[in-house]
Amino acid sequence: MSIFSIGDIHGAANSLDSLLQLLDASDPTARLWFLGDLVNRGPDSASVLRRVRDLGERAVVVLGNHDLSLLALAQRTDAPLEANASLKDLLRAPDCDELLDWLRHRPLIHRDTDLGWTMVHAGIPLEWTVGEALERAGELEAALRGPDYAAFLAKLLGNTPAKWDPALRGMERLRYITNALTRQRFVHADGSLDMGYKKTLADAPAELTPWFAMPGRKSAGERIVFGHWSALEQIAWPDHTVWGIDTGAAWGGQLSALRLDTATPELIQVDCG
Repeated sequence: MSIFSIGDIHGAANSLDSLLQLLDASDPTARLWFLGDLVNRGPDSASVLRRVRDLGERAVVVLGNHDLSLLALAQRTDAPLEANASLKDLLRAPDCDELLDWLRHRPLIHRDTDLGWTMVHAGIPLEWTVGEALERAGELEAALRGPDYAAFLAKLLGNTPAKWDPALRGMERLRYITNALTRQRFVHADGSLDMGYKKTLADAPAELTPWFAMPGRKSAGERIVFGHWSALEQIAWPDHTVWGIDTGAAWGGQLSALRLDTATPELIQVDCG
């Protein structure tokens, strides 16, 4: 069975349909791994959620930062008024609650040990193995799926703490886990997350390093596919065994799928205009 990982869709429903047609022509039973950020920016987030949900067991979805931001926004009574234009239709849709409940129950990371691939929206911290990342993600998933999820989501977003400490507890611990798995790009020499710079490697401040290039990273050598970073300007980083496939669907770039079950990963793309 074929397995494809699909990059950040950001509400580009028509582009998703085009890509799924190509993948179905190759293998109509293929397993599809979605890297998160299904919503926001593009014209039809509701249709993207419906299409991916309706794939049923064919689809594995990890949450991205835009998905979590939507879930947090949706807890507010003024959400349809305060949301940006690309989310208003979703928040006013008759099946909005059903779609968001489905989204809230997605994981933060996915690992296929037989295949030898891990999928995460943004990255894995310097200090964690893949196994530890799965454990930390489980803590966050439990809070998202628990009875007090609305109160939890109201406090989740923020930039601190920036550095992992096993002694972190409560909301600070869960906020770090969230940012590490769904928002990180660059890190400082001590491994702390930099939440300010979001652009290209070429123009990055000298003191910053991409998370996957950090010396001593405990997940080094693991094959990891991630999204989140449309400014990365390169998909494959073979020296680090990572592939970043957010290729700018939100900005008129491409929507990418990476085939993972072949000896060499194979890239399939559709233009987003």
